[in-house]
Amino acid sequence: MVYGWIWIAVIVLAVIVEALTDQLISIWFVPAAIAATVLDFAGVDIIWQLLVFFLVALLGIVVGRSALAKYLKPGKEAKTNIEAIVGERCVVTEKINNLAGSGQAKVRGQVWSARSVTDDVTFEPGEILNIVAIEGVKLICKKNKL
Repeated sequence: MVYGWIWIAVIVLAVIVEALTDQLISIWFVPAAIAATVLDFAGVDIIWQLLVFFLVALLGIVVGRSALAKYLKPGKEAKTNIEAIVGERCVVTEKINNLAGSGQAKVRGQVWSARSVTDDVTFEPGEILNIVAIEGVKLICKKNKL
């Protein structure tokens, strides 16, 4: 048990570093150091301890991190507020006529100013449309294709 305390220090240090970061790198040194500690208690030579430590850490980083990364993707947050409305359906509450600059539609219980994707198409109250974009405070809509 010559190197056991060093491996335990590696475990503590890896936990502290991982707690201060969110990169999922140093956490993989914990199982690697545990494996090396077990080998040290079993009387295995330091060369084998180091080899096992690096192999287990590398395996954890490559396999574990890539497996967890798809669940913890930074920058891939759920759509919120306005972004979440795009793709939903709305009901026309006031005739939509781009040339006249008029039109309203209701989505999620809120009434919005609404415009058609193209100027030559108008929509009557009661029609159900798809929201394809939001420009400023206006819904950009098109006919729902069934």
